[in-house]
Amino acid sequence: MDLAAGFPATTRDEWRALALAVLRKAGTETGDPEEALSSPTYDGVTLAPLYDADDLPAAPPFDRAEHAARAAGGWDVRQRHAVADPEAVLADLENGVTSLWLVVGERAIPADALGRVLKDVYLDLAPITLQAGRRTAEAAEALLALAAERGTPARGNLGAGADDRDTAVRLAQRCAAEHPGLRAITVDATPYHDAGGGDADELGCSIALGVSHLRALTDAGLGVEEAFGQLEFRYAATDDQFATVAKLRAARRLWTRVAELCGVGTGITGVPGVRGGVGAAGPPGAQLQHAVTSSAMMTARDPYVNMLRVTVACFAAGVGGADAVTAQPFDACLGRPDAFSRRIARNTQALLLEEAGIGRVADPAGGSWYVERRTADLAERAWEWFQEIEAAGGVDRAAGLVSARVAATRERRAADVAHRRFPITGVSEYPDPGEKPPRRPRESGPWLASAAHDAEGGLPVIRYAQEYEELRDLADALPERPKVFLATIGPVAAHSARAAFAANLFHAGGLATETAGPGADPDQIATAFAVSGTTVACLCSTDRLYAQHAEAVAAALRKAGARLVWLAGKGSYDGVDACLHTGCDALGVLRTTFEALEVAR
Repeated sequence: MDLAAGFPATTRDEWRALALAVLRKAGTETGDPEEALSSPTYDGVTLAPLYDADDLPAAPPFDRAEHAARAAGGWDVRQRHAVADPEAVLADLENGVTSLWLVVGERAIPADALGRVLKDVYLDLAPITLQAGRRTAEAAEALLALAAERGTPARGNLGAGADDRDTAVRLAQRCAAEHPGLRAITVDATPYHDAGGGDADELGCSIALGVSHLRALTDAGLGVEEAFGQLEFRYAATDDQFATVAKLRAARRLWTRVAELCGVGTGITGVPGVRGGVGAAGPPGAQLQHAVTSSAMMTARDPYVNMLRVTVACFAAGVGGADAVTAQPFDACLGRPDAFSRRIARNTQALLLEEAGIGRVADPAGGSWYVERRTADLAERAWEWFQEIEAAGGVDRAAGLVSARVAATRERRAADVAHRRFPITGVSEYPDPGEKPPRRPRESGPWLASAAHDAEGGLPVIRYAQEYEELRDLADALPERPKVFLATIGPVAAHSARAAFAANLFHAGGLATETAGPGADPDQIATAFAVSGTTVACLCSTDRLYAQHAEAVAAALRKAGARLVWLAGKGSYDGVDACLHTGCDALGVLRTTFEALEVAR
């Protein structure tokens, strides 16, 4: 079947000519429209404006073989619990959740409370994944003892990590010998993501961690295939849909390459569907993936938008082929999630699986020129990073190298957040100045998944929105909200666009705004400014009216007591301190404004 039959044939050169004409009409002078319209990712991958069949890798695997077993049942819906609440656990399992991720520790579930938390849970039906850091040995013993007491097989993952390699090796040996449905080790790449790293950073570090575990396990006497069978990988899924799809696909490709180099096959024959056999032994070299929605992308401000972020992230994780997916509750930034937010989290996945049928399609992104090219490019960058780590002595000896690379990515992203090139809806863009966030108990607990990272790991834990939110918290804490006066010049039609732009920027820092209304008389504008009671003003109008009135209005504002005068737009005018425009340092503008308003940070 020729799907293009009836349509005139086109060529890439014809597209380039049309794109070039549009760019020139828009004032962009370039000889290469593809270069002009391309953009780089934080991983050094170039995203092109157009892809065709030539962009497919030479021998595209499409990752379909590894998905064939999953297609019949979808993925494992794994919900996270960080508090000893048996009722919440049962509510999840009775309403669509198929496995549990339990955080064990001083601020979470005590190891000796696992029996109470899992009192009515059938361990042979609901696999358990533990996260206990340096308490892994204690938590694992408690879970294994509980399974033995009930006479049921333990299934899931004991959550051992690189922080205690001896424990990881000992548990892996035990699982390999006594518990065929149980894995011992979680290769957790989310700390690199939550520290601000890019996708290639996360992938390269995860492969290096995985290889480090393989070395330790085989050195301790496990066979290579047995060692592969003890690892499960955890990655962050974000609201950048295609980036997440490419990351999960690239991760499998990278780990398959490691398996090939170790002489381990990744055939899929006879493997049960994930929902029918979570934690069961699969192809020896295939990567078992757990995707958790990103903690770094979550916001405490306008938190209901997190529902949308989590939905996109879950969709991307499912399309990307994750074996298990955890949706974080939308209010996890605010405190202990309530029953409503947990219900929304699990129903997000239920909708994607049952109504949208995402899990019934094997590798839906496979064959897409764009996705295949992005997957291949990302895998190449991540493999280069993995090799760099290996050359430095492996992940255990390359902590400084890893920290430096993650920090460099974090700083690039932070600059984009500050300049609003990396927009955050409800925070840096379209903030609600009158917002009243829902309240949650402020009891201590690792409610966001990132909060449970081992503090001794040496990597920071960030959220992209946190610097804007710190300013808003500061403004909210004052008896009266700080204000910026918008000195609007001319009729409404002339100043409305830039006034809206300026108000949006100032609201992102929790500042209130008040407008002068239509008019161009400097004295009238200055009088309105004086009545407003603030000491910061921002001129808002067109370039033509700025040429006529900006300096006079600025002078009048100075005379009326303005300490700081901004101008929405570009240009240089006497009396104006600096300009606000698309791409300006919005965080810098807000901090300067706070200082002028004498609001201490």
